[in-house]
Amino acid sequence: MDYKIILSDIDGTLLTSDHRVLPRTAAAIRQVVARGIPFALVSARMPEAITPIIAQIGTDAAKVCYNGALVITPEGMEIHDERMSRAHTDTVLNLIAQSYSAASMSYYAGHTWYVRTRDDADVQREEGITGVHSVVENFQRLIAADILPNKLFAMGTPELIVRMEQELSEVLPTLSIVRSAPHLLEIIERTVSKATGIEILLAHYGIDRSEALAFGDNYNDIPMLRYVGHSVAMGNAPDEIKDIAGSVTEANDADGIYHFLKKIHMVE
Repeated sequence: MDYKIILSDIDGTLLTSDHRVLPRTAAAIRQVVARGIPFALVSARMPEAITPIIAQIGTDAAKVCYNGALVITPEGMEIHDERMSRAHTDTVLNLIAQSYSAASMSYYAGHTWYVRTRDDADVQREEGITGVHSVVENFQRLIAADILPNKLFAMGTPELIVRMEQELSEVLPTLSIVRSAPHLLEIIERTVSKATGIEILLAHYGIDRSEALAFGDNYNDIPMLRYVGHSVAMGNAPDEIKDIAGSVTEANDADGIYHFLKKIHMVE
């Protein structure tokens, strides 16, 4: 089938383990875009953490940020911006403060990443990976000012994150609480997912979901992989993700996106 849009997760999918875009993969994406086929990065990341990756690729791309809560066209037009409710934000932050104090919490609102302190090792690691500087702020002051988050984000040991995912999902069924990596937990409104963000982007382009091809590697990619016409799991993905996807390609460190696009004759 001739796909009319290509969608890709970032970490563990487009990027290698050392956070680079491999040259063959970048060249393949440029080749596809040059043929008039849109490319979009679909990620839990904020917009400012996606922009440098688009620069690495060397072409235009849409951004589906915060697992679908914020959608931005290649021209920079924001066509969707969904925030968590005040009640949900308060409930999550209070519950985590009481029961999971070892977790490092982040508060993402629009184009700003708020933290309680930049001295936190997890925050410093995330800043190094994304190239984005966090802003120290009191979360309650943000809520009072009606600056509500697109997502809340917890960082911690894999054991803590697994426990938080399981326990918080049980007590907060109206929220989507899912790991994006063993040490990272994304918390957003249940109405938000990579699939809902993609649906909005496809409507903007006038493209049917059956004409979309998507690449992913982790649990927060499941809605995207189930939504599109054809889904591809990376070779480094957990078995549960591979079982959901329509195809499996090579790992992110082995040009998996390039190899699949070549296999289906979308690139030379």
